[in-house]
Amino acid sequence: MTLRIDNPQALFPAGMKAMIALETALHQTGLDPVLLELVKLRASQNNRCAYCIHMRTTALRKRGVEEMKLYLLTARRESNLFTPRERAALGWTEALTRVAETAAPDGDYTDFAFEFTEEEQVQLTYAIGAINVWNRLQVGVRTAHPVDAREAA
Repeated sequence: MTLRIDNPQALFPAGMKAMIALETALHQTGLDPVLLELVKLRASQNNRCAYCIHMRTTALRKRGVEEMKLYLLTARRESNLFTPRERAALGWTEALTRVAETAAPDGDYTDFAFEFTEEEQVQLTYAIGAINVWNRLQVGVRTAHPVDAREAA
């Protein structure tokens, strides 16, 4: 995989500044930081963004999330490791990440609305939109994920 653009942030600093401001606002909402990272990881998996998957799994491990929960994220509906709140947020994440296919189905929204206040719904929807922008940027320019020195040996 060949990097297409070396430093896209330097080519559009106002865009980067806006994205950082959005991320800062999202982290000030009071939403559970682990939930936000799980949402970002699931969208990144759907978008096949290796860079973001690496970043999010690393962040979740640092927050103490057990490995098995990371492994079972794609099968969260069948796993008892996820709370109903997490399942609802992750379902909404998939629905919006793949909106061209799903059209944001009422069933996913109903589950989401049951678990979250309207304010939280809007905040999480912004978070889903933001990670999709990050994914598209990283996939589009072909940003490579860091290689762990232990893996390179």
